[in-house]
Amino acid sequence: MGASQPWPQVPVGNKDHTQAAVVIIGAGISGMCMAIDLIKRNQCHNFIILEKSSGFGGTWNDNKYPGCCCDVWSMLYSYSFEQNPDWTREYPGQEEILDYLRTVAHKYELYKYIRFNTSVEGANWDDESLRWKVDVRVTGGKDAEYHPEYSIECDFLVSAVGQLNQPKYPEIEGLETFRGKLMHSARWDWSYQSEGKKIGVIGNGATAAQIIPEILPTSQSLTTYQRTPNWVIPRADGPVSSFRRFLLRYIPPIRWRIRGLMMDFRETFYDAVTDKESAAADDIRNLCESMMKTQIPGRPDLWEKLLPSYSPGCKRVIVTDDYYPALANEKNELETGKIVRVVENGVEVEDGQGGTKIHEHDLLILATGFRTVEFLYPLKIAGTGGRSLSDLWGESGASALYGTTVPSLPNFGMFYGPNTNLGHNSIILMTEAQSRYLNSLVSAVLDARNRGQRIGLMPKKSVTDTFNNKIQDILNKTSFSDPGCNSWYKNKEGRITNNWSGSVIEYQEILSKVNWEDYEVIGGQKAAREGSDGERISASKVVFGNGKKETRIGRVREETYVSNTELLVGMASVAALGTLWAFRENLKRLRS
Repeated sequence: MGASQPWPQVPVGNKDHTQAAVVIIGAGISGMCMAIDLIKRNQCHNFIILEKSSGFGGTWNDNKYPGCCCDVWSMLYSYSFEQNPDWTREYPGQEEILDYLRTVAHKYELYKYIRFNTSVEGANWDDESLRWKVDVRVTGGKDAEYHPEYSIECDFLVSAVGQLNQPKYPEIEGLETFRGKLMHSARWDWSYQSEGKKIGVIGNGATAAQIIPEILPTSQSLTTYQRTPNWVIPRADGPVSSFRRFLLRYIPPIRWRIRGLMMDFRETFYDAVTDKESAAADDIRNLCESMMKTQIPGRPDLWEKLLPSYSPGCKRVIVTDDYYPALANEKNELETGKIVRVVENGVEVEDGQGGTKIHEHDLLILATGFRTVEFLYPLKIAGTGGRSLSDLWGESGASALYGTTVPSLPNFGMFYGPNTNLGHNSIILMTEAQSRYLNSLVSAVLDARNRGQRIGLMPKKSVTDTFNNKIQDILNKTSFSDPGCNSWYKNKEGRITNNWSGSVIEYQEILSKVNWEDYEVIGGQKAAREGSDGERISASKVVFGNGKKETRIGRVREETYVSNTELLVGMASVAALGTLWAFRENLKRLRS
């Protein structure tokens, strides 16, 4: 391989362009985390990251619409191992998050493992070689001149494409006939000047709540098309002072404590979005109504349209400070009539009196979200026996063991998979648990190859079905299943395919160990001997040479594990640091 280090410590080079130990699809938060853990936990450098876009960042690279930001506190929206003390706001904006992710990518030198402008068309498991064949297409102009299409063989395949990946375009008659400017929020065209335009926004979820206050002031007029109202709670956003950033950087226990308290609070929010009878759910109802009537007083006509009748949590709760005032602005019309069709110059809606009316628009924005229940779309994945993933999942919809691995897909793992989305906390907390877990599976596969064997690990269908039946029983009793609303959490049959059924800590505990009895093995000398009758062998009899039943991984403990004593010790230096800060600021003024 042109290097002195043993495999898999050798990075993929020119001669091995189409061979790798691990292939990661996607360079967002999850793909980056997996890559970093491959390096740190497995000392594996023989991997490739495939990214169809031109940069790191995933959804934060794709979504660049006005007002784009995160609805999780900035302090909590970062890796535990790369906490950022320099966030400038309580809630981070898209550009600041993207800058953070690029900084992390540079620190861990991930750029040497990635192939940008390279989209995965499909992947097929080879039952003979016990490896994946990943078909890719190169979209970058010059790179495509070398090889516009090729295949990569790997021992382990990881999907980090997430749930918020492919834009969902609404099925509205006449959408293609609109002669004005049409754009999806996830494909924003910044070259288009929206100032002075008559704008229509189809959708009224979290994305629309961020866009509308930003573009309204410079528009000629704006119409918000609302199908169902949302529960809305205050954001309380604001800048983070330079002094506070100074303390967070130089006194880590303070940063850890604040992050832990934020996680604690978010975990208590679980009841608010799952149990419609809980006191926390009542708090959301009261907070939403109070905020609405305070921000738009004297408008019972709007109150009636904006107050939901379904349970909090059935749809994503919107966190914002300026959405209600924007809806009440004289330039904005809240349209709740059913859309009939899109016409050449606007949108035709029912007028509530048996007829229709048309709103004229120069610009039509589709804030209609993503194809969330079609996991891995449009990738074509086939496992053992050539069975496609769509056939494996069938009509019931996506499912996986712990949201990470799928029966009949050996040596395959996924991030942000079925039933791993959250309605109450930071998804990065889930991502890190998944990365640790999947890296343990990779470790077993690489260990076998280092011993001259190839094995395929996949979860047992019986174990996977038991797990999913259990969480579906729980989910069916939550607010997520409320028939009073439709959400991207459910598929067409009403099955909740996206959300996790418990708290983050519960999920982290489950993934804090690998129970090898959950898995079966194909290939490998020992598996071949013991499975000569065609029956697959439990992984506990094969992995790591002589087999083991369990591998303890541990979990990141970010709840308020910092004791008050430790915090006081840390605070003992605050006065000295404060003096240092004051001295530094005075020195700056003297120099200027």
